Amino acid sequence: MNNNILKIAGIVVALLLLIVIALPLLINVNNYRPQIESNLSAALGRPVKVGNLSLSILSGSVEANELSIADDPKFSNAPFIQAKSLKVGVELIPLIFSKQLNVTHLLLEQPQITLLRDRDGTWNFSSLGNGTGGNKAGAQPKAPEKSSGPVAGQNLSVGKLELSDGAISIGSVPPRRKPVVYDKVNVTVKDFSFTSTFPIAASAALPGGGSMKLDGTAGPINATDTSLTPGQVKINLSKLDLSQSALVNPETGIAGLADFDGTASSDGHVAKANGTLKATFLKLVPKGSAATQPVQVSFTIDQDLQKETGQVTDGNVSIGKAGMKLTGTYDMHGENTLIHMKLDGEAMPVDDLEGILPAVGVVLPTGSQLKGGTLAVNLTADGPVDKVVATGSIRMSNTALAGFNLGSKLSALSSVTGKQVGGGNDTAIQNLSSDVRYSPDGTKLDKIDVVIPSLGTVTGDGTVSPSNELDFKMVANLSGGVGGGFTKVLGHGSGGIPVHIGGTTSNPTFTPDMKGLATNQLKSIVPAGKSLGNNLGGLFGKKKSN
Repeated sequence: MNNNILKIAGIVVALLLLIVIALPLLINVNNYRPQIESNLSAALGRPVKVGNLSLSILSGSVEANELSIADDPKFSNAPFIQAKSLKVGVELIPLIFSKQLNVTHLLLEQPQITLLRDRDGTWNFSSLGNGTGGNKAGAQPKAPEKSSGPVAGQNLSVGKLELSDGAISIGSVPPRRKPVVYDKVNVTVKDFSFTSTFPIAASAALPGGGSMKLDGTAGPINATDTSLTPGQVKINLSKLDLSQSALVNPETGIAGLADFDGTASSDGHVAKANGTLKATFLKLVPKGSAATQPVQVSFTIDQDLQKETGQVTDGNVSIGKAGMKLTGTYDMHGENTLIHMKLDGEAMPVDDLEGILPAVGVVLPTGSQLKGGTLAVNLTADGPVDKVVATGSIRMSNTALAGFNLGSKLSALSSVTGKQVGGGNDTAIQNLSSDVRYSPDGTKLDKIDVVIPSLGTVTGDGTVSPSNELDFKMVANLSGGVGGGFTKVLGHGSGGIPVHIGGTTSNPTFTPDMKGLATNQLKSIVPAGKSLGNNLGGLFGKKKSN
């Protein structure tokens, strides 16, 4: 009896195995290729092509050896998505007995996705699903047929949609730089539908070795512009290389590594983002170098998705114990991003800010550093990010330029006064204030007013070139180490000693302007409205004529 049961069981298993082996031969799944292509083309609004199909009974899937989805012809004639293979999970019973194709799972393996943005800020994926992206260049989209139901193809739903080990290339039309490629892209979408909300999770490797993770929900898909689809996600970026990211144009000179944790949400009209970004080795200008102090920025942004304009409503910049407030607006519509930002900080510790100076291109004299005191800044930045102009004021109090011997630099000035000017290995600065204008052409400082206890008061204006060359015309009113009647004659209380500051920021030179000094002294001797001849005549006792 037992032997009979075993024989029968063996026969059943053999028959099942035979069916499993024979069914793929009996069912020509390539007959379903037009249906698959048609359904996907209708859903995406673009021509979709799949390769040769094969059926796997064990996995319950149909596999295509390649997949191609056309791009919007206004952007490119190359594919928008090209995948090594497409696996379509199907319900076997309807397929076998009713030859009905019910899709349960879509898996794209090693897809290559190309994202392009035009000058007006429109993306090539914006037309996905609206039925216009598959038209030939210059052709008018067909008028949709009258129907009380959803747009053709938008009733498509899939239990699970996956992209495995893909790559996303981000570029522009016309091209302005080499496309940025993110690889090892994995995306999982569950219960996908054009007409409802669905969960989504994604990860990718970032250029330069960083990583990205995204988790949230999206949908329903906007039938007019896919980029306006509502959603909300949590975002984590680790070791994002700013110079190699799609977020930054290399021409701006911005570089460094950034970590970000935050959230983003969209109702299809306005997107809101908030979070905290921490940047290390930050560089903000082309001639700058990596900062030695980390910079942390917490912010809240509101962006109008259609106008592509936004506002930083709450920005806080922290550099050690130094804090600044960042507010303003930006406009990403068009070829270049325009900004109008304000940065304000009061009574910030100079010691914490000293490490960020290289990032903004500030080079101190060789071997020196700022120590102690406080700094206040009030700056406004306007214009395109690659040619931004920043204006405002700076004020510094009770600090010292350690390792800088002012006396040795002022030896020429000492020879004029006959007295030692300045001294010591550190230069104490009681107060410093100036108006500032930064642009790609250089930095201009006006209304400079510096109080140096070992020297006196120095005022004037000048420029720093992009290569850090100095050209300043200053006036020194001496005190401290210079005294007596000679000071009265040469500077103190008489218009001061004109000084030209040249050289470079790393090695400045101080040269008395003798011509300017003589002019000042003559002006102090000759009263206003009088000629030099009259004064000399009076000096030598010349008689007046009758």
